[in-house]
Order: sequence, then structure tokens, then C-alpha cells
Amino acid sequence: MDSGDEQLFAEQREKFGRIARLIDEATEIVICAHTDPDGDALGSGLALEQIISQHWEGKHVTSLLADDAPVPRLYRFLPGADCFVRASDYAGTPDLFIVVDLSVAPRLNRAQAVLERSAHVAIMDHHPCTAPFGDVALIRPDAAAAGVIIAEFGLFLGAHITPEIANCLFCAIVTDTGRFQYQNADSEAFECASMLVDAGASPSMISLNVYQSFRLAYLHLESVVMGRIVTFDHGRIAYSYATRNDLERTGARPDECDGLIDVVRSVEGSEVALFLKELPDGRVRGNLRSKGKHDISGVARLLGGGGHKAAAGFTSEDGIDATLATVLPQLQAVLHAADEGRDVVPTNPQMKLELGKGV
Repeated sequence: MDSGDEQLFAEQREKFGRIARLIDEATEIVICAHTDPDGDALGSGLALEQIISQHWEGKHVTSLLADDAPVPRLYRFLPGADCFVRASDYAGTPDLFIVVDLSVAPRLNRAQAVLERSAHVAIMDHHPCTAPFGDVALIRPDAAAAGVIIAEFGLFLGAHITPEIANCLFCAIVTDTGRFQYQNADSEAFECASMLVDAGASPSMISLNVYQSFRLAYLHLESVVMGRIVTFDHGRIAYSYATRNDLERTGARPDECDGLIDVVRSVEGSEVALFLKELPDGRVRGNLRSKGKHDISGVARLLGGGGHKAAAGFTSEDGIDATLATVLPQLQAVLHAADEGRDVVPTNPQMKLELGKGV
């Protein structure tokens, strides 16, 4: 471990201690992740709830869902997933609100109102953030997943990592590293995963539930998305989309679409990938991925979203065609800046592409 790593982990331990003191002083605690929760958000939150309940007696801990939608089907197997409470149904006034896998308050959706009436706030996240909030903000963009941070918090406390906790955390790490295929799959992630398997996590069970239990309706939707994949900028950008009509026709659900970006990302020769999903209310959810050095997070931020250099997302009020016309030239600008040796993210949201030309 070099001096930079030593300083980073010293800062993490210091913030772990501060979060532990906030938990010591609290009785009513809520834990919540971002809207449209993924495996990392759900697994990390559930594991943290179990760690706190085990390590501290007399704490009332509630796991909240930021949305009114239920837990996505693929993650309902996680221990404790049936105990989530919708934020809109929660009337308490927490002593402590712990934000997991998120450091931007508006993405708490309906849980933001609970945050605002909480006495204290702590953040445990791995997404880049320029303006953290709360009493303690532990934000490590170098961590592969929020699950890594929660696992290390458990070790810091000397908590017993039960098989239930281990399975939640292994799911968090395996999903956010794309089954250990993404650029963030570093030695720390593998070391955490190894520790969790030793503690009772079952990689085969998690894989069966998350990656080998797709409904036929979803697979039909996947075939539609695959058939629509188009490349842009000489094959360097790959993109596809799913409309509301596609979901209605196939019977697939919006919460089943998270993995479709990886289908687009798999195109040979592509360097960045874009997948758009039209939501039931007409908004468009965009997922961005970079397969190499390109930082696509700035494009997501430009459109009101955010994320990591290689994995980011946004939501657009425009339709699919208009969103494509906005995003594709922004991605192209990132690629061309890299070609010229410039570390520049486009800053002109009015830049548009006339679809059908230059593809």
C-alpha cells in the first residue's frame, strides 16, 4: 500500500468512526439509496441495516425505498428485501438518515422529504460528488461499489458477517462490477468478494437469481433491442433503445431493463455505448458506458444525471429521438477530444444531431 492509499484508508477509518458515533447517539435510523435502485443500492442498504441491528442493541432501523414501485423482481431474493418500506408511507422523524450509493439529494425522490426532517445525515457512497452534504460524507469514487464500503465498515466495527449480510454485499459488488468485467473490478473488490464467500456468500445462487432467471417477456424485449443496435462515428459509439410500446407489447417491465446496456456495450469495436428506455410517464432514462479510457460522466451531468467515468446515467424529459439527437454528438465530442489529446467534456447542450446523417 503506497502513501496515497494509506491516507485514503486513514480518512475512511476516521469517517467510519464518526458515522459509528452518529449511530451510537441515534435511536430511530433510516437507510435509503437512490431512485430506480440497482443491485448495489439494494444489497448495500440491506447489509448495512443488518450490520447496525446486529452490532447495536435498541436501534430501530428502517430500510426505505425512494420510489413507490416495489423492489425490482431480480433482487427480491436478497435477505430482508421483503421488509423495505416505501418512503411515501414512512411518517417518522429519524435521528439519523444514512444515504447509501448516492450523494445527490434529489435522486432520493420521495425519500428526500424524510431526509429533510432527519436530525442528522450520513453518506456512504462511491459516486463522484462536488458538493457533498450531511454531517458525515464518506465518498470514495475509487471504490468499485458501495458494497465494498459497507463491507469494510462491517470489518471496522468487528461485526459478524453472516451469510445473509455476505450475500447482500456480494450481490452489490458483482452487479456494480458487471460480474467483475468492468474497469472498476480492482484488487480491493476481489479481496472483499473473497472475504464474503468465506463468510457464506453463494456466487452461484446470486448468479442464478440475477443473471439466469429472466422472464421470457424480457428476453423478447432484449431481442428487439439487439435488432435495433446502431453504430455511429465509424463504429466507435453503439446505441439502442426500448419504447413504452415495446414494453407493453412484450410484457417486459421497466425494472427488468437494467442489463440491456451491456448488450449494447458488447458490440465489437465500440468504445462507448448508450441505451435509452422510455418510461411509462414518457420520460427517457439513459444509460452510458465506456469500455476504455473515455470519461462519459460529464455527458451525463450535462443532462442532469451523473455517475462514474465508465458508467453513468441521466433522465431526459424529451422523447427518444430528441434525446439521441442531443446525446450522440456529445459522446462524439468526447471521443474526438481524446483523439486530439484533450481532456474535454462537451458543454453545449444545444448541440444537436440530425438523425440519419453522419452515422
